Amino acid sequence: MEKKSLWETWTPELKQSMMDFCEGYKAFMSKCKTERECVDELIVMAEKAGYKNLEECIAKGEKLVPGDKVYANNRNRFIVLVQIGEEDLSTGLRLLGAHIDSPRLDLKPNPLYEDSEIAYFKTHYYGGIKKYQWPTIPLAIHGVVCRKDGERITITIGEDDNDPVVMVSDLLPHLAADQMQKTAAQVIAGEQLNVILGTEPLEGEGSDMVKLNIMKLLNEKYGIIEEDFLSAELSIVPAGKCREVGLDRSLLG
Repeated sequence: MEKKSLWETWTPELKQSMMDFCEGYKAFMSKCKTERECVDELIVMAEKAGYKNLEECIAKGEKLVPGDKVYANNRNRFIVLVQIGEEDLSTGLRLLGAHIDSPRLDLKPNPLYEDSEIAYFKTHYYGGIKKYQWPTIPLAIHGVVCRKDGERITITIGEDDNDPVVMVSDLLPHLAADQMQKTAAQVIAGEQLNVILGTEPLEGEGSDMVKLNIMKLLNEKYGIIEEDFLSAELSIVPAGKCREVGLDRSLLG
């Protein structure tokens, strides 16, 4: 029996239903590029669907009964959603698991440095990325910083149309003869995935003035100092929204 794709077998109504569903999926993919962002958005979605915070239920002394829906948030990294069934847990449960997949570049604990009058962030790649895909594309900074005064600051730079983006540099074609002889795994080494932040120095005399200017900009907008990077969780992710791919809009990228 010849297999057919869903495009060939679905009715126009089913196709439209899928397209409508993908509008929400696109919005989720555009907004949620790290585990923290995914968990935050999933909590919003869960509460709209009637789920309650398990910790709050325990604090209030509430007894869960069949039909109750609760969620548990583990350090903003993953979330468990539970619907209480009719039978005792000893008879079993239905378990559905999903992985929050967030390929990215994470900032190292002391990331900010200057080299050849360019300020950079040092990074370490996370997930099964193809390193050669990351240079010369617009990148955004997502994450949180816990300041010395205890306040937690959420940072997103590069997603608004008026934001600057950051970028990993690459060699110009006429300077890349040796590079072009390497395998895909070696074209860009992990140690080269450092992110360009700027080239303008702070006014005055001294060393690392470009780095100081970047730190000044971050301090003016977010009130953070360089020591705060030690208690920060910042990631570099591709900038921009999830988009429909193909003239028929049949794929997402």
